[in-house]
Amino acid sequence: MWRGGQGVTMDARIDKTSEVESRPANNLLRRLNQADYALLAPYVTVEDTAASHLLYNPGDDVQVVHFPCGPSLATFLVPNEDGRDVETILVGREGAVGGIVSEGFLPAYTRICVKFGGPFARIHVAKLEAAKLRSASLRNIFARYADCLLAQIFQSTACNAIHSIEQRTAKWILAAMERTGDESSVPLTHEQLATLLGVGRSYASRVLQSFRTEGVLDTRRGSILVRNRDGLRLRACLCNEAVKMHFEEVLRGVYPTEERQAG
Repeated sequence: MWRGGQGVTMDARIDKTSEVESRPANNLLRRLNQADYALLAPYVTVEDTAASHLLYNPGDDVQVVHFPCGPSLATFLVPNEDGRDVETILVGREGAVGGIVSEGFLPAYTRICVKFGGPFARIHVAKLEAAKLRSASLRNIFARYADCLLAQIFQSTACNAIHSIEQRTAKWILAAMERTGDESSVPLTHEQLATLLGVGRSYASRVLQSFRTEGVLDTRRGSILVRNRDGLRLRACLCNEAVKMHFEEVLRGVYPTEERQAG
């Protein structure tokens, strides 16, 4: 009898694991309990989206929440008066963009684009709001994520103000690798790197050349290849580590780490 009870418990765990793994490969969606996800599931769709696809322009009504899945990444871009866009933060499978804690439709402040193409799960803001009204735990999860996103924005502001271009470059490459799960490369051109750093293309190329000379990374057309991850980590500021620590305190298990990817 005891062994049978143990078997039921084991079966229940297997069923729960199987149910979670059947969801879109977004850690925030997989963090939800089964009852909360069931409120969203009928309205969630998944579509492949190409790199550079525009999700929102400043002033657009935010009607859809986008959840990057697997290796997909979205980026927040702030347009400047000189016509250039400056990248502020990245969002990968640890989160979502658009209407997470808003009530009703609100205008987008930044331009939000797909950085690395791949699958995105989507749900209409109205459906998400209706589900949140039915579940305090669902509201809590998304409020916690909003706190993590705000912390990421604060950290990015500080990083841009005090850290060198070299430190920020190393930090960004490491953050992208963690989010995509790729252990050796990032699909990024010199021009794209310049945009996210807010510098000219020639400056970005010089930074990459210095890293290449040191044997930390290499480049090929459209990609950056990491040769020495530990060396890259030594050259990075600690801003991404601070963001990860906050995620672990507020939403444990949501932010991708090397250990979880290895597991």
